[in-house]
Amino acid sequence: MGRALVACAAGCGVEVVAVVASAHSAVLGQDAGEMAGVRRIGVPITTDLAAALRGAQAVIDFSLPHAARDHVDQCALARVPLVLGTTGLPDGIEADFTRAALRIPLLVAPNTSVGVTLLLDLVQRAARALPDDFDVTIVEAHHRAKKDAPSGTALALGRAVSAGRNSPVEYAVVRGGDIVGQHDVRFPGMGEELVLSHQATDRAIFARGALRAAVWLAGQGPGQYSMRDVLGIKS
Repeated sequence: MGRALVACAAGCGVEVVAVVASAHSAVLGQDAGEMAGVRRIGVPITTDLAAALRGAQAVIDFSLPHAARDHVDQCALARVPLVLGTTGLPDGIEADFTRAALRIPLLVAPNTSVGVTLLLDLVQRAARALPDDFDVTIVEAHHRAKKDAPSGTALALGRAVSAGRNSPVEYAVVRGGDIVGQHDVRFPGMGEELVLSHQATDRAIFARGALRAAVWLAGQGPGQYSMRDVLGIKS
């Protein structure tokens, strides 16, 4: 995702001023543009988030779950808006989000795709409209290296179902190959089935969505936001 964000930034009207990686990253010291396979941009990859925040108007974080709390706290302290796309977040972190949102605009999104954002809205509407004798199963597939299961997007789709109706949701998980992301929300009934689906074939969709969110978030006041807010989708 780091490579995709840097590669897509210029096309989204965003200037990359800093790139931060973990202390064990193999790309530390490299130019971020060259790392992403585009032109050299004169931004070396570092581990110093505090220094990076001093020149930033917004931060996009797709790092590991165990680092999320520290990153949220540092952004709040520096008063820099944050788009958090990390999934598999630790229990209880919502309290950290609430505190941070008193100081900064904070957008937490298990999926920054425009298509998935619309899918969440459609799933909630379908769950509300369909009779109770329609069951619900969410089937998701990702590449073999994805650690969290069900995916953050699948869980968000489950919450969308719950927002529309009070009925149990079953999850089916597939891990294999280099699948970018496939999510099917199946509403099987008697004699018919409604399927709402999204398939990602390029990680750039998540980068473009996150960059769009960061540009939007930089103009907002403190508070908690979602991708629905970025797209102007009303409940």
